[in-house]
Amino acid sequence: MKNISIIGAGNMGSALAFGLENAGYSVKVSNRTPSKLERFNGHDGITVFTSNVMAIEDADMVIIAVHPGEIDGVIAEIGPCLNYNRTIVASLIPSKTLEDLYIGFQPYNKAPMIARVMPNTAVSVGESMTFVTLNEYAEAYAGELSTVFGAVGQVEIVKEKMFASAMVLCSCGLAYAFRYVRAASQGGVALGFDAEDACRYVCQTLRGAARMLEDSGMHPEAAVDTVTTPGGITIKGLVAMENAGFSPAVIAGLKLFDR
Repeated sequence: MKNISIIGAGNMGSALAFGLENAGYSVKVSNRTPSKLERFNGHDGITVFTSNVMAIEDADMVIIAVHPGEIDGVIAEIGPCLNYNRTIVASLIPSKTLEDLYIGFQPYNKAPMIARVMPNTAVSVGESMTFVTLNEYAEAYAGELSTVFGAVGQVEIVKEKMFASAMVLCSCGLAYAFRYVRAASQGGVALGFDAEDACRYVCQTLRGAARMLEDSGMHPEAAVDTVTTPGGITIKGLVAMENAGFSPAVIAGLKLFDR
């Protein structure tokens, strides 16, 4: 699976294009607004088009990364032109289920290979947590999709019923992590550090924390116990944060989609 086309050059489509290019893939990107394609100037591994039909020629995978209101028009445009014997359609639109997408492409093919894919914008630096769910016709290509998206981070194939939860945990979760970095950096400024230095220190601290958990397999709470000492400043800080609602606030933010 070497030839990948991305329809849409917004934040996610662009981040994915850059990440896949860095991983050595040949990427075509289409967008009807030429100015949105200017960000790809100087990137030899990315070819740009203002025509969706031209962009999908010879594609092994077509990734649709447009606004939800544009999806029907995109399907009507590319549906008659896809090579359904070789091309998988991967949608990055959270609100469209596999059934929705199947119904959209069914007039053009009775067995379209369709996937829903949810990366996060860390694809641009090769560190996405990407989730994939497939319809029955695309299941045989699960390994190949995992290889493609594994080039820009980690990949998990999940059942569709878990797709929304995965999106909240790891796509929305990226913004939650940024907000923690911002808050901790502000705390660093209050302690007397320069703002840029504080941000850099916090980023490295989080990077180290994640690596420790991944390498050790330790439960996060057990890892907390390795840092705290009786009556020490760390445990006092944790107690203050919990009294302010830290853990309940994080969980509440993640469970909003259930409402």
